[in-house]
Amino acid sequence: MLPITRQRINLWSSPRNISTAIMYAFAQRSDTHVVDEPLYAHYLLHQPTEASHPGRETVLANQSGDGREVVRQMLHEDYGKPTVVFKQMTHHLVDLPLDFLDEMTNVLLIRDPREILASFSQVIERVTAEDIGLPQQARLFAHLHGTRGPATVVDSRRLLENPAGVLEKLCHRLALPYDPAMLSWPPGPKPYDGSWAEHWYAGVHGSTGFRAYRPKPIRLSPALNDIAEQCRPIYTELLAHAL
Repeated sequence: MLPITRQRINLWSSPRNISTAIMYAFAQRSDTHVVDEPLYAHYLLHQPTEASHPGRETVLANQSGDGREVVRQMLHEDYGKPTVVFKQMTHHLVDLPLDFLDEMTNVLLIRDPREILASFSQVIERVTAEDIGLPQQARLFAHLHGTRGPATVVDSRRLLENPAGVLEKLCHRLALPYDPAMLSWPPGPKPYDGSWAEHWYAGVHGSTGFRAYRPKPIRLSPALNDIAEQCRPIYTELLAHAL
């Protein structure tokens, strides 16, 4: 594992706004540099599903699609600050060996699959469970458990219900001092947003902090409801380990 003075942290998420908010939170720290989804272009070139991603060509034009080279940069590039946080989508881990994870700190960000599908399906058609990354999160959790012990898990609802409390616990797990500056950020696009932000980040661009959790009625098509039920046991298992 890298020494604490050169810590590399992966935030492995299902899509997408809550992970963006957490990235924005870490970006407010003076000791931390953030990187938005460095493996997205790699995923688009190796995508095993038929989902059509908006802005695909722009992503490929602005980001390296060589996943192994990206991993090398993640591990060894000098980002100018002692801590680097990589916001990652779990399903981007395709056709890559997982041994690099053992040299990094890994956090799993989880969300109720019904909430994920209600949001994700507004942008992506022909959604599968693999598109939202829940099966991959289960495999990633099992891998990390086998090599490093139980991974740190953060549930989006618990975070939104108690941002300061959950972030403080997360920082403790990461051996970082808690910084209250993580609770707020300026509105609008950020210089560290990925090129896909215009398609995905409208909601979080209108925020200045973590919005209080408010349950919303969710209506899913029969096909999406089947996916949610398929993913429910995975979410329930991971939730049992959440901060």
